[in-house]
Amino acid sequence: MTRFSAAAEGVAKRLRDGMAGGVLSFPLTSFREDGGLDLEAYRAYLSAQLDSAPGAVFPACGTGEFFSLDEDEYRAVVGATVEIADGRLPVVAGIGYGWAQSLRFARIAEEAGADAALVLPHYLVAAPQDGLVEQLRRIASATSLPLIAYQRGQVAFTADSLRRIAEIPTVIGLKDGHSDLDRLQRLTLAAPDGFLFFNGASTAEIQARAYATVGVPAYSSAVHAFAPEIANAFFAALRDDDAAVTKLLRDFYVPLVELRDQVPGYAVSLVKAAARLRGLPVGPVRAPLTDPGPEELDALARVLDDGLKVVGAVRRSD
Repeated sequence: MTRFSAAAEGVAKRLRDGMAGGVLSFPLTSFREDGGLDLEAYRAYLSAQLDSAPGAVFPACGTGEFFSLDEDEYRAVVGATVEIADGRLPVVAGIGYGWAQSLRFARIAEEAGADAALVLPHYLVAAPQDGLVEQLRRIASATSLPLIAYQRGQVAFTADSLRRIAEIPTVIGLKDGHSDLDRLQRLTLAAPDGFLFFNGASTAEIQARAYATVGVPAYSSAVHAFAPEIANAFFAALRDDDAAVTKLLRDFYVPLVELRDQVPGYAVSLVKAAARLRGLPVGPVRAPLTDPGPEELDALARVLDDGLKVVGAVRRSD
């Protein structure tokens, strides 16, 4: 039995239903060439994203460059997402840094109408398990939003800590970015029934089959941010077409990851560049990230075209 509050259980159920039927969308945040937020472009981009039926939408998270948004921009992005989603699917907003700043963002997200919050790894310092648990307790004590913890970088929960955070009535799940399947299996076995787990590895499709073997079939998809046709085809193939999964991995996902791994930050920069190649109004990345150069863009275009060809789509429709 889970220990969720009634409201948190409702959100958990919506997420559970959504992730059974589609990938989890982590949209890009649109910026102008001068670096300013382009909210109207974001609204147009997000509307097209949601038309491709993701299971849930996670605005202002890692792919959405949460780390470079100020509070007013964050409020605008989350508010626009809630408005455009219009109750069709859960909206889970990113919050982060330390617990005090996480609470500032949580309050904004709550006021904007978000359904839940993804607690991104805290800033800079390593911390003991007691501190990781206490941070979630402090955040949970000051917001009514259901929370999903995100372990990545310096945040990695033990099985005992997982049991402790699962006792917090509004902590409904864990997103994993470590890809340590031994540790993850221990966590899933330690969790109460109904606790949610998400594959949050970079380009999560690469490890989707492996994550599923330890009971974590749901995953976030950065590819959905620029090629929902590919992301949705891969999600469908995971169910009953192993040959199609292998072909997409070989012809598209592995070459994309090999290109991504060449430069730090390209997990976001290449996603945005691919979206621009498709005519989507997302603009450049903000510093300290950098946009890819001409040679990398040419390589990215070839990888993108190969992936679209596999699923019978084209890069641009105009």
